[in-house]
Amino acid sequence: MAKYGEGDKRWIVEDRPDGTNVHNWHWAERDCLEWSRSLLSSLLSNLTLLDGEGDLVIRTKTLDKLDGEAYVNVRKGKVIPGYELSLSLSWEAEVRDSSAAKVSGTLEVPYLADENAEEDPEVRIIVRDDDGPVGRRIKEAFLAKGKSLILEKIRAYVEAMAKGGPAKDELETKKAASASKTSAPAFKATSASLAAVPEKKKEKKKEKEGFKTITLTERFYCRAKDMYEILMDENRWKGFTQSNARISKEVGGQFSIFDGSITGVNEELQDGKLIVQKWRSGSWPDGIYSKVKLIFDEPEPGVTIIKLTQTDVPEEDKYGNETVAENTERGWRELIFHKIRAVFGFGI
Repeated sequence: MAKYGEGDKRWIVEDRPDGTNVHNWHWAERDCLEWSRSLLSSLLSNLTLLDGEGDLVIRTKTLDKLDGEAYVNVRKGKVIPGYELSLSLSWEAEVRDSSAAKVSGTLEVPYLADENAEEDPEVRIIVRDDDGPVGRRIKEAFLAKGKSLILEKIRAYVEAMAKGGPAKDELETKKAASASKTSAPAFKATSASLAAVPEKKKEKKKEKEGFKTITLTERFYCRAKDMYEILMDENRWKGFTQSNARISKEVGGQFSIFDGSITGVNEELQDGKLIVQKWRSGSWPDGIYSKVKLIFDEPEPGVTIIKLTQTDVPEEDKYGNETVAENTERGWRELIFHKIRAVFGFGI
């Protein structure tokens, strides 16, 4: 791992307030499917669509199904939403007359997509177990009075995606930072403050050589296979680190990340479950390799726990700095795991 505060910026990845992407990597993508599910559920569930006009009452119940994909790309500060969704919503109706009939059904939107953002999507009303006069009457009232409110709520979702979806707050923060003309990112200040630490310890001229072990446990709100794919995909590495990467997906294959400052070899790979790598920083003494083991556990769908163990980390790099383990742990936490959460939205 490159040294903090000594001019080697290969390990430092910054959130640039001016919007500039390092190495011309001009995009960042965030998965918005779960965010979309949450927003559409809050917009469409438990709505009173008709009450007080005649003897009919129609209310929606829950968002029962949402399929497809939704994401937001941010390119040079411009928001580019993408989504192709289909959804199903349950509803119930009551006729408050002598019959006191109750009818239920589903509302379907078979295709909601960014390419048709300027148009209202098709809305289908399905009446369950009542094809008679009452069912037909409720369906006609739904289409005449309730459909417009459904479309209004869907337009609110479309507008939210156009503004950046879950990435909106981050974009506004970056714009505010740019307006205030911050002279240096927070992480750069942190790295600068750490630069003095190796110098103080160098004065002790400690010559004893040894190794340390790093352990981390991180939680992400996604599937285990998604985290595995991100960590093994070089294009996604380029996206969330804004640095060059080459990553083999084969056992025995080599990898190079953070512009080549970290290199190694894949020793064991189990899709969505395990990554074991022979791993070293270019600043370490020649021939020294650590062993990185990442175990992926999914205790429940959509929640992934990653347990990282990195053994044989040298206490001292080839320049005499004795903060190798501390800097390596900080790099994993701040430059990899935190960045993945920020870009892909797995911390929401």
